[in-house]
Amino acid sequence: MAGSGQKPPRSSPRSRFWYWIGGMVLLMAIAAVIALSIVVSRAEPIIRARVIETLSTKFKAKVELDGFSVSLLKGFEVSGKGLRIFGASDPNNHEPGVQPLISVAEFRFRTGIADLFRSPMHVDTVHVKALALNLPPREQRSQMKSMGPKGGKIRIVVDKLVCDDTQLVINTLKPGKLPLEFDIASLRMTSIGPDDPMHFDADLTNPKPVGNVLSSGSFGPWQPDSPRDTPVSGTYSFNDADLGTIKGIAGILSSTGKYHGILDNIVVDGATDTPDFRIAISGRPVPLHTDFHAIVDGTNGDTYLQPVKAKILNTWMTANGSVVRIKDPKGHLVELDVVIERGKIDDLLKLAIKTDPPIMAGTVRLKTKLTLPPGDPDVSNRIKLSGSFQVSGAHFSNDKIQGKVDAISMRSQGKPKLAEDNIADNVASELKGTFNLVNGTIDFSQLRFQVPGTQVNLTGIYSLDGNQFDFHGKARLDAKLSHMVTGWKSILLKPADPFFSKHGAGTEVPVKITGTKSEPHFGADFGHKEDQDDGKEKGSKEKGKDQSNKAHDDTKE
Repeated sequence: MAGSGQKPPRSSPRSRFWYWIGGMVLLMAIAAVIALSIVVSRAEPIIRARVIETLSTKFKAKVELDGFSVSLLKGFEVSGKGLRIFGASDPNNHEPGVQPLISVAEFRFRTGIADLFRSPMHVDTVHVKALALNLPPREQRSQMKSMGPKGGKIRIVVDKLVCDDTQLVINTLKPGKLPLEFDIASLRMTSIGPDDPMHFDADLTNPKPVGNVLSSGSFGPWQPDSPRDTPVSGTYSFNDADLGTIKGIAGILSSTGKYHGILDNIVVDGATDTPDFRIAISGRPVPLHTDFHAIVDGTNGDTYLQPVKAKILNTWMTANGSVVRIKDPKGHLVELDVVIERGKIDDLLKLAIKTDPPIMAGTVRLKTKLTLPPGDPDVSNRIKLSGSFQVSGAHFSNDKIQGKVDAISMRSQGKPKLAEDNIADNVASELKGTFNLVNGTIDFSQLRFQVPGTQVNLTGIYSLDGNQFDFHGKARLDAKLSHMVTGWKSILLKPADPFFSKHGAGTEVPVKITGTKSEPHFGADFGHKEDQDDGKEKGSKEKGKDQSNKAHDDTKE
């Protein structure tokens, strides 16, 4: 065949044309890749310089950036690591080393090639991971006056900022106080121009009580000459907060509200609902609702309640006071002035005491100073109360106790037969006193118990768990001792009447209440040490003591 003289086929002009076009396209693609590589290699230092210059100009501060890259794999994407913006001094002396005012673990954004040739460069959204904001102590915030766009150029304009895992630390130099820290899981800000307020949406977890907080509002514009005057406003919802993370109480709390003002004077109005609020000492759930008006200093977290109106079952109370962060022990110190104008004592007892049903029912008035320091013990062992109360129209739920109250009222009015007829008289009792609660035990410096015909003045202690009664005092009765019993006992006691009838009372006798909530013991207290008026009176008491003890079983209360 080689000798046949045949020539190889020649390509047609049309085929050569397409080969030529394909080669040109390939060369153009290679040129484009080379060009893009050149653009990327040159864009990286350009954009890096723009980021640093923009931040340096905006904050007029030293800026450090550990890593920076531009990638074509996901479009024209810019990313960076280890961004830090420093102030004139260390904002947080509680941490080692010099802390930056602002730090970012990672950031990224996309832009177009054409934007490289625009000034300022426009960026729609910047995504930030692990943003930390270190607000200096109030005494050092004057340094932030100089942190503004003075000289230099803003090379990049951002429309939206999306942050994950943000931490805001508000530092303080006050002795005994720690920085205020907020952990924000998700934060989105828009309209972040230098002279415009920023709109934000935040999602954060409250550390104690643990729960999810959602908040939307506006912040700014930033006031560099006086940061505390920066405006802030918005709404919030606090859902499924577990009060069990506070030792000594329990329940699931929800709250909604709104706020407005400036950074160091934020006015908050809101409400909370806890359908199953309980304290450990009783463990009985009761519904708790509050409406509150508060002033919050956003620069240190101190809160001033003006006032809180709380409803437990059917009883309303009003509280005014403060919640202030302290360093030793670490946590919040709560100080409140609490007032109940007209409530139900059984509502309060259902919350505070294990006895079921509550030991008494009636109308209560209360004024007390409440102090709750931070610490590890249960709330019932940390809470301190000091005040006064009055219970009117009280009836005891225990028939045995109410029966004794009925009997002593009849006897002290000189009606002993009515005390023995086993017919319930349902006498209403009146109580009033002053008290101090410390370490779960109430110390009554004055306690007055009164029913028709009887007035008992006592001092003593009572433990919130109901395991300790120890009261001593005097009972003043309208009737003479002999008129409180019938038959031969009345005749036997007549000689003792003069020894116990004094100070205008038919009978005055020392009494005691001891035991526990389930087994209280009432009785005469001749053996208890008491102040003696004089030696003669003491001798007279001893003479009548034996005679009165003979009727003790009929008169003890």
